[in-house]
Amino acid sequence: MTKESKYNIIGFVLIGAVMFAFTWYQSRQYKKQMEYQAQLDSIARVEALEQMVLDSAAAAVPGSVASQTAQTPSPAFRPYKDSCLNVAASAEPSIVAIANNKLRIEFSTKGAQPYSVDVCDYRRYDSTALMLIPAGASELNFNIYAGESLDTKDFVFDVAELNDTSVVMRLPFANGGYIQQKYTLGQDSYMLRNELSFVGLDEIIPRKVSSMDLSWKADIPRLEKGYKNEKQYSRIDYYIDGDKSPEDIGNGKNATKSLEAGFQWVAFQQQFFSAILTAPQGFESGDLALDYYEEDDASHNLMACSAKMRTPLNINGNTTIPFDFYFGPNHFKTLKAYDRKYEKIIPLGGWLVGWISRFFIIPCFDFLGRFISNYGIVILLMTLLLKIVVSPLTIKSYMSSAKMSALKPEIDKINEKYPKEEDMMKKQQATMELYKRAGVSPMGGCLPMLLQFPILWAMFRFFPASIELRQKSFLWADDLSAYDSVLDFGFNIPLFGDHLSLFALLMAVSMFLYSKMTSSQMSNDPQMAPMKFMSVWLMPIMMLFICNNLSSGLSYYYLLSNLLTMVQTFVIKKWVVKPEKILAKIEESKGKPIQKSKWQLKLEQAQKMQEAQLRAQREEQAKRQRRSKR
Repeated sequence: MTKESKYNIIGFVLIGAVMFAFTWYQSRQYKKQMEYQAQLDSIARVEALEQMVLDSAAAAVPGSVASQTAQTPSPAFRPYKDSCLNVAASAEPSIVAIANNKLRIEFSTKGAQPYSVDVCDYRRYDSTALMLIPAGASELNFNIYAGESLDTKDFVFDVAELNDTSVVMRLPFANGGYIQQKYTLGQDSYMLRNELSFVGLDEIIPRKVSSMDLSWKADIPRLEKGYKNEKQYSRIDYYIDGDKSPEDIGNGKNATKSLEAGFQWVAFQQQFFSAILTAPQGFESGDLALDYYEEDDASHNLMACSAKMRTPLNINGNTTIPFDFYFGPNHFKTLKAYDRKYEKIIPLGGWLVGWISRFFIIPCFDFLGRFISNYGIVILLMTLLLKIVVSPLTIKSYMSSAKMSALKPEIDKINEKYPKEEDMMKKQQATMELYKRAGVSPMGGCLPMLLQFPILWAMFRFFPASIELRQKSFLWADDLSAYDSVLDFGFNIPLFGDHLSLFALLMAVSMFLYSKMTSSQMSNDPQMAPMKFMSVWLMPIMMLFICNNLSSGLSYYYLLSNLLTMVQTFVIKKWVVKPEKILAKIEESKGKPIQKSKWQLKLEQAQKMQEAQLRAQREEQAKRQRRSKR
């Protein structure tokens, strides 16, 4: 065989392979299109039959009210292929309930779905029952293709079994098979186990059906005193298996999110309580939506949540698909016990701040709470403990500030000696030399405070999210998790609110007094005036506006922290730092050479170069002026 013949044979084989692959692909696509068209034809036939029945009913009694309303199909009426489904679609629903010591859950037989959820061991801010899901405020629906599209919410299920903690409901088919929903409450648990089963439906649900759609909607009511604070900390969370923490949408703003990748669970999260739906087998995709109600909503709802998801379905004999519902508090240890990353929905901050909260603040808070019922005292002890822990840093900061205060007269002399702007470099050099002779670092007071900032931010995140403070009273505050109103204005002030929080006001006053105390240590240099104004006046006013609507426990903590800081500062200035010793040290070192660090040498070199450039610029400007006069 010649070489050319071999190439011809190879060419024919490749062409044949391509044609075979193309034919096979076209065949599969055609088969899918035919299956999809069959579904559409089935739906069209049902709709046509429905319209024929309605038209016949309207024509039977012309001119009557019934004939007029028959022109518009009733959404509750729909004939199905299966006679048992037609019976279930027109049956009267009923309500059944199960309960344990944590939850009381009512179910509607229409759709075999939760109808209301009462979290028994908590109350709303007005002391009424805490209905995490009020009666009829949720809808759980499974869309399944069984020769035609079926929505479980359209059918009334039969109650097959019912006891104190479990209920079984079934939707029968004419062939003897059924769809079953079983709900079970564990003892002393906020978890509702759900098992969706398909029994004897192999011939009705095609094997090629590999998934079903799940829709879950709920109106979450207002449960707390402060609308703005509650809204800010309420959202929808979802968790993708393998991630370190869940993602979220909302946080005070209407939002939507489409998820193309799989995820494990979705949570409708109120500030202190959550409704979480978990699919152990996972969701393949989903669409989430969150809309907040206005503050004056007549139904007192907080937000409307919806999640439309697709989950795998593999009908092979009797098939059961598990789901889990969590209806309960956003309590860190309670959520963590389920080992599903539920506890990550509590907004404790980023990795560093969250680490401080999880491994220091929460354990200390829980430990003190075991022995002390008054959470105002617990916060006081927590504040003292934190002050002790960070005392090495704060003492170093205050020592540096006190030394700077002792040097203030000398710094004022330097400012008087170099008042001109062109002498700025000389003033800086003289100031740095003064600090060196006194053994003071200008950054000595700033760095320790910066190291304390993560702890302050951790406390800022912890208090509004701490359910332990919810409805705990202290002094005039009836709820440390909400604002403490001592004066209601009757009108709203933008960014401030319609009330005055006394703890927030006292916190702002203490911040003002502390700033006045520390500002006396600052130089009288006019360039320091804006900084003084910001620390003494602007920051306290800003904090008053910020904290007026936040947790009164947070404002109380900041108040205690400021007062303790003022006491520490006073003690250090009065008995620890001796200004006369510092000034004596300066006098003693005058005329002696100062050992300079590499950083100081580089700084002086840079200053000399800058001075040389300034002199060159001034000389050039003088030359130009002389030329212009000629």
